[in-house]
Amino acid sequence: MVKEVENDKPRRHCMVVHAFYPLAETRVQREAEALLARGFEVDVICLRMPQEAPFEVVRGVNVHRLPVQTINVERGVLDQLWEYLRFFALALVKLTRLHRQRHYDVVQVHNLPDFLVFAALWPKLRGTPVILDIHDVMPELFADRTGRSPDNWLVRLVKLEERLSCRFADHVITVTEPWRQVLVGRGLPDDKSSVVMNVADARLFHPGVRQQIERDPSSFHLIYHGVQTYRHGLDVLLRAVAQVRPQIPQVRLTLHGEGEYHDKLVRLTEELGLADCVHFSNRYVPVDQLPALIAQADVGVVPYRRDVFTDGILPTKLMEYAALGMPSIASRTPAIEAYFDETMVEFCVPGDVDDLARCILRLYREPARREELVRGTAKFRQRYSWERVSAAYVALVERLGSGDARHKTTG
Repeated sequence: MVKEVENDKPRRHCMVVHAFYPLAETRVQREAEALLARGFEVDVICLRMPQEAPFEVVRGVNVHRLPVQTINVERGVLDQLWEYLRFFALALVKLTRLHRQRHYDVVQVHNLPDFLVFAALWPKLRGTPVILDIHDVMPELFADRTGRSPDNWLVRLVKLEERLSCRFADHVITVTEPWRQVLVGRGLPDDKSSVVMNVADARLFHPGVRQQIERDPSSFHLIYHGVQTYRHGLDVLLRAVAQVRPQIPQVRLTLHGEGEYHDKLVRLTEELGLADCVHFSNRYVPVDQLPALIAQADVGVVPYRRDVFTDGILPTKLMEYAALGMPSIASRTPAIEAYFDETMVEFCVPGDVDDLARCILRLYREPARREELVRGTAKFRQRYSWERVSAAYVALVERLGSGDARHKTTG
């Protein structure tokens, strides 16, 4: 009889993320809703904007917002650390209280920062397994943002913080196999780690969206959507557009998004005389409207520079272009090459204006090549779908929550 009562107990999952929900982290929302679909009750502890309520139910997810706002990436390292510490302290208290009330089966903490995982100390002490979900590998990101070498003592300190955080967690998931291998190379047990890719949601991103859009046949429309920083190579893209414009007078470029490099890109656009063919769009677009915005373009462009951080990134935007059945140009980086080949994407040399211009001209002049890339995207969709990825993710949470993995050491 007791066993039956236990089986009827609702499965409860809590996520902690230093971001706004659901606006800022599509990954968190999709994971939460995948668990909801399997019968879990899901709580999310996150940041709070001034106009938002401290508690709200969003599409079935219980959202607990803490009175902390997001950091400004242009502020110094100490300011960012203080912001993280404030959120950590409040999340520690909130999660402890919620766990006493709701007794979670699994707690999942999303970085940045890695040490936020220690906010799950009380559930961990009570036997609840803890997942650390690493969106960005912190040592590489910190080295890239601050211009420090991997051997710098501060970067080594961040590596120590990462190692301790991974050791505390019962399981670690990240977004690409190259980054998982980086973590394993730094001491994370192979069987304590897995990959949950940020593949596009096929319910929203699918070729049918693009087939329903009437594109302007008199123009050749390029698009980039997402964060605008130096590492994303958007200045390279602007210079490439300026270079091809004499051969493609009708070329257009849409840059949708915001970031610390935005103002510099606007100035560069004016300097290059591209103000009449480059459109900056920074209005918020709900995720269910984003596919239609992207599908208006002929080609998606992902012109990332290569560095210690971008080498491990598999851009979500590139997977969204593939999901829409859209030809794209992307920098040849290790992570992108691990998942895409020449039949799926037109590769360019990272940071090379001339080579990116060559790729743009090729896709403009060769409609057959664009069609080849469209066919190639179908292969990617078959190999990597959110249906498969989310099923593996839910199975992992269920396995951890069932107690099958609790006897394992935490490394």
